[in-house]
Amino acid sequence: MCTAITYKTRDCYFGRNLDMECSFGEHVTVTPRNFRFRFRKMGEIDRHFAMIGMAHIAKGYPLYYDATNEKGLSMAGLNFPDNADYKPYRDGKDNVAPFELIPWVLGQCATVSDAETLLGRINLYHENFSEKLPLTPLHWLISDGERSLTLEAVKSGVKLYHNPVGVLTNNPPFEQQLFQLNNYMRLSARTPENIFCGDLDLKAYSRGMGGLGLPGDASSMSRFVRAVFVKKNSVSNDTESASVSQFFHILKSVEMQRGCVELGDGVYEFTRYSSCCNTDRGIYYYTTYENNGIHAVNLHRENLQGSELIAYPMQTVQAVKFQN
Repeated sequence: MCTAITYKTRDCYFGRNLDMECSFGEHVTVTPRNFRFRFRKMGEIDRHFAMIGMAHIAKGYPLYYDATNEKGLSMAGLNFPDNADYKPYRDGKDNVAPFELIPWVLGQCATVSDAETLLGRINLYHENFSEKLPLTPLHWLISDGERSLTLEAVKSGVKLYHNPVGVLTNNPPFEQQLFQLNNYMRLSARTPENIFCGDLDLKAYSRGMGGLGLPGDASSMSRFVRAVFVKKNSVSNDTESASVSQFFHILKSVEMQRGCVELGDGVYEFTRYSSCCNTDRGIYYYTTYENNGIHAVNLHRENLQGSELIAYPMQTVQAVKFQN
């Protein structure tokens, strides 16, 4: 279960919470322009846009959870159980396995419009990365800072939706997530007025009552509504520090604490990391569950003409700075 969001001040920002019960050894991973991507059915690409994001590297291949390329186009894959439906190989289509999708798109596309064109030929076909790494049911948020799309592969085929809120969680399918916002149109950041009954002297007895009824549980539908509300009402100045700080505060509004979502036998799902990428500058920021200090990797400080992956392990140990 995860939440992905976009945010814009002077620059554009893209990131997510990764909510899982286990870790696969994720690294902040830079793929330079000359790394050779070998696709299962689509041949090789050995010259492409550089990208940075969080990935599990398996057999020398970056399995990206979320990433941004040097042009500012970003993608994140989110769990989509019981709805994702990957098809067999189809002639006449770009047959791309789901684990290849982020490199396939970010390696070739500079904008959402480019991605729309490329994805018009896509067939997300069913092939596991390996016996030990089977496919995960996913759908994706794609953004270039100006527009966002949601991509879903369901039983009726591949669907590409305009995403006007720049937010995505898990289930239900995106159209249903967006429709649910109708139930909360009365909510506001302002102090409410009495429209319940004019004959009664009803008064707001606490700050924040304009948002009374905003869901607070960890379900994906509730997180979607809450993330949209917090994002749309967020205020920050346009400095890098303030923008990044506000981005992480939005994600914290939908983070999952260890112990609150039990999967059985003492196993819990929680927010393992939160990411925020300045897509204009290529700076990838992240925090982890055990370390809420912000760490960063700058795409443009690496040799982007290289051909080997560059990986930085996540800093997971909390560093406390005493002031006395």
